[in-house]
Amino acid sequence: MNKNNRILLVDDDKDVLFTARTLLKNEFAEIIILDSPDKLPELLKNEDFDIVLLDMNFAPGKVSGEEGLKWLRKILSLKPDLYVVMSTAYGDIDLAVESMKAGAIDFIVKPWQKERLLATLKNVSDLMNARREVDILQSKQKMLRGDIERNFPEIVSVSKVMQDIFVTIKKVAATDASILILGENGTGKELVAREIHRLSHRSERDFISIDMGAITSTLFESELFGHERGSFTDAKEKRIGRFEIASGGTVFLDEIGNLTRDLQSKLLSVIQKKQITRVGSNKEIPVDFRLICATNSPIFDLVSRNEFREDLLYRINTVTISLPPLRERKEDIHLLAEHFLKIYQKKYNRQQGHISKETLACLKQYSWPGNIRELQHSIERAVILSDGSILSPSDLNLLVTGNENNPSSSVSLIKDIEREAIIKAIRSSGGNLTKVAGELGLGRSTLYRKLKKYGLYQE
Repeated sequence: MNKNNRILLVDDDKDVLFTARTLLKNEFAEIIILDSPDKLPELLKNEDFDIVLLDMNFAPGKVSGEEGLKWLRKILSLKPDLYVVMSTAYGDIDLAVESMKAGAIDFIVKPWQKERLLATLKNVSDLMNARREVDILQSKQKMLRGDIERNFPEIVSVSKVMQDIFVTIKKVAATDASILILGENGTGKELVAREIHRLSHRSERDFISIDMGAITSTLFESELFGHERGSFTDAKEKRIGRFEIASGGTVFLDEIGNLTRDLQSKLLSVIQKKQITRVGSNKEIPVDFRLICATNSPIFDLVSRNEFREDLLYRINTVTISLPPLRERKEDIHLLAEHFLKIYQKKYNRQQGHISKETLACLKQYSWPGNIRELQHSIERAVILSDGSILSPSDLNLLVTGNENNPSSSVSLIKDIEREAIIKAIRSSGGNLTKVAGELGLGRSTLYRKLKKYGLYQE
């Protein structure tokens, strides 16, 4: 039996209540007694219980059990997921069956035998805890299914700035310190968070990623803390919140700079207390998590403008890791491009051999406003659409995928590089277009199209 559970005993016989409290005092965290069911609605509105032991008859001379059934239905209308055990001195199979149909979890006949009472409540407690674990597992599987479908390539780098960050990652991973990761979109903030988790003592537990920018203020508490069935109009089922699912593991709050001030206060309370309360419940649930946050916002400026709570910032940035944009680590571009090329060749069963020197020069010249994510998508697109065995500059289509400050100069560069590559191949092959196409990794139709495009084709 879980000794953290609270039980409510409802019976009009005070001697029965005293006896029950004596029998159960060592089995439950708290035992509340009630000698009249009339007080139930107000009590259930303000407090949470795990189990209710409810008598079936209250008015003198009543033995039908109708009163108990009425209050059972009332309890479950207020708290649909509450476990109710019915109790009566008048054992009757039909009455027991009717109670179970109405939603009772079990039925026990008075006078109670100590062993029988304890066994009944233990079974209910075990069932309740098992169902809670199933709820958490189902919620976890649903949440993690999205991660499985996403691609999380390992961190790839030879640059000095990233090597220094790797050293920091190893140091902080061994602790439970709160980490704040700063960087532009697409720089790999979630990858760093996952690497910290992988190297930590929590690595065998769950990593739960939450995009704070995608959660509306109305759903914030329900998503993060969970809700009870019936707690609001659309709450048709009980929901386990992200923090409860992540207990024992790591919570990653992405784009935390997007939180409004009122939601920042709610988050700060959970971080400080390490407890959550589901919507529609008053029961505080302890949660144990390692916190990693990330943002592309100038969060220190937000604090100075009073748009982000300073006390919350202190809580989330015991250590700050700042990730550089891809344009500041260009020595990694070739390595990353080849890395993504291998991934997508395998994924799409394509045979592109490598990235040409001209293409690599183009990659290094481009400023990658979308950072690593843009490079990854560009390589994926090129693998899918390329006709040749070698990726050419035009396969990358950087004008479409990027938002350069000066896109025309980048497009001009791509055209110049590609035109010179074709001219060079024509000269080296003596004008043999079949050899030109092979050298450039292009199909003949693609080559003819490019020859016309650059004014190099003669009828």
